[in-house]
Amino acid sequence: MTVALHYEADGTHDASPLVLSPSLGSTLAMWDPQEAELGAHFHLIRHDHRGHGGSPVPPGPYDLDDLGRDALALLDELGLRRVDWCGLSLGGMVGMWLAAHAPTRIGRLVLCCTSARLGPPSMWRDRARLVREEGMDAVADAGIGRWLTPAFAERCPETAAWLRGMIAATPPDGYVGCCGVIERMDLEPVLKRIHAPTLVIAAAQDPATPPEHGERIAAGIPDARLEVIDDAAHLANVERPEAVTDLITDFLL
Repeated sequence: MTVALHYEADGTHDASPLVLSPSLGSTLAMWDPQEAELGAHFHLIRHDHRGHGGSPVPPGPYDLDDLGRDALALLDELGLRRVDWCGLSLGGMVGMWLAAHAPTRIGRLVLCCTSARLGPPSMWRDRARLVREEGMDAVADAGIGRWLTPAFAERCPETAAWLRGMIAATPPDGYVGCCGVIERMDLEPVLKRIHAPTLVIAAAQDPATPPEHGERIAAGIPDARLEVIDDAAHLANVERPEAVTDLITDFLL
């Protein structure tokens, strides 16, 4: 059963629609660095995944099909037959699912710091177990270590604290449910079915989804283009906002 995702619609409402989809452990606010610039060109829709932010937290387990169908229900609610989709990490995984399983709904696809298969499964089971036993604070510091390079976190402690608070505030059941999504996900067999024009963005210092994950996605999707940003970890859109925003706008405009 789908859930009604929490979302915000901004920007130029008679312009082409662009969905910004967030990572595991974050909310739509992670796209704040892009909101003003992209909102000047697009009808911008940002959302929270099930189990995150303002969206409902249904009982688990969750699978990628559930998150994809939630997204389709949101597009239906908004009366959007076709959108461009930009997703980071978990948001990129949902974007790939949509482009493969509902191809008429996706115009162009931007995949940031994401993976088509992100193992080993035991890592996600262990992380989910830690959250069940000790809560979100137990994974928040490690999350920042993946999201930001140490130099940026030291240089911008207020941003690191903002993002850590975002992780810590994620409902544990929602986080655990989405860990299960990634644990069981394997999109590699369906990449060849994606025909939406696709830009893949990887970050050179990303410990969660290193550039080789982007390389495999770009090799699997026909005619996909890969760009690698230096001096950024997993949340490249926060650490290198101008570079990521420029790549998105150059590709979509």
